[in-house]
Amino acid sequence: MNKKNNIDVINSLITSINEKNLEAMDKLFSEDVIIEWPQSGERIVGNSNRREIYNRFPSLPSVKLSRINGIGNIYILEAELNYGNDDKYQSVFIFELENGFIKKEIAYWSKPFPAPNWRKPWVEKIIQY
Repeated sequence: MNKKNNIDVINSLITSINEKNLEAMDKLFSEDVIIEWPQSGERIVGNSNRREIYNRFPSLPSVKLSRINGIGNIYILEAELNYGNDDKYQSVFIFELENGFIKKEIAYWSKPFPAPNWRKPWVEKIIQY
């Protein structure tokens, strides 16, 4: 699978999440997908388990893309997730794709926080919080 097609799969995932279209999302993951959420210490094995979790999410976030970059079958997605009521997370997803499907996903989330003042002389501000 070439780079454009892998990026198309990731963009389709973003679209399906933003549209709350779980059926479209089901078609993007391999049946033996592995999803890891290191911050909560969880691993989801198989598309059926992933499907059950996403069907029970209290509310899927909206995804605002910052950047997609990758080579071969490994891609990194950086995005802002917004769960509503200004509940935003900065996130990084690492995808491994195979034959047009997401084979593995590792996801990290963190709430934005203000930088400490002591670093001000040595940094440039990139995001306003």
